[in-house]
Amino acid sequence: MSEEDPPTQPYYSRRETLVWAGATGVIWLMAGVRTSTQAASDTFHPRCLVRPVQTEGPYFIDERLHRSDIRTDPTNEKVAVGTPLALTFHVSRSHAGNCQPLSDAQVDIWHCDAKGLYSDVRDPGFDTIGQQFLRGYQMTDRQGIARFQTIYPGWYPIRTVHIHFKIRTAPMIRRSYEFTSQVYFPDALTDYVHRALPYSLNGHRRVRNHHDVIFRDGGEHLMLEPSETNNGYTATFPIALVTS
Repeated sequence: MSEEDPPTQPYYSRRETLVWAGATGVIWLMAGVRTSTQAASDTFHPRCLVRPVQTEGPYFIDERLHRSDIRTDPTNEKVAVGTPLALTFHVSRSHAGNCQPLSDAQVDIWHCDAKGLYSDVRDPGFDTIGQQFLRGYQMTDRQGIARFQTIYPGWYPIRTVHIHFKIRTAPMIRRSYEFTSQVYFPDALTDYVHRALPYSLNGHRRVRNHHDVIFRDGGEHLMLEPSETNNGYTATFPIALVTS
């Protein structure tokens, strides 16, 4: 498996985002555990954080699967086995010093299964052409929210554990907008999750976050901070798209 180096795109450091927030009055929150106060404030204060772009990689396929639960393969009704993960995107539009929830944006996610395999791909190590597990998209609602039910990803030899995402908008002003990147997980949590079945059948992963060449290009700004639930994990990822 191989993934191309991503184009460079400026992003805000933690210090820069705090300075920008202080100048504009926009509330910036890192992804992580949501308190009831934060949840109640979503309507009034979109969570704005500019993120770095990263490579799309070789495995994006525009399947046009409009669904929230991406675990089931619609071609054969098989369900991807693994630790449940509820992933929520909070998408905002940052423009001229203002930040507002971005509705009607298409958020696609795709990632490998517990064995490190992507669907609908012919690769030297596997052939899943025609299958559609762990792929899908949601449209953001009026709050800029898109929710997915999936599983914690597995690993494959040249990459750390990650989920790909792409956000596409309807034309805003004079043009549409597309943003592609990846999200990552804390190594300690991945080690814990991967000790259990079915992940343990794939052996010990070979690449950790700081060893991954793509992660090293801004991955620290793309980290999830999952919280444990009764049967798995939940994570929220705020992102602001900078538009002209």
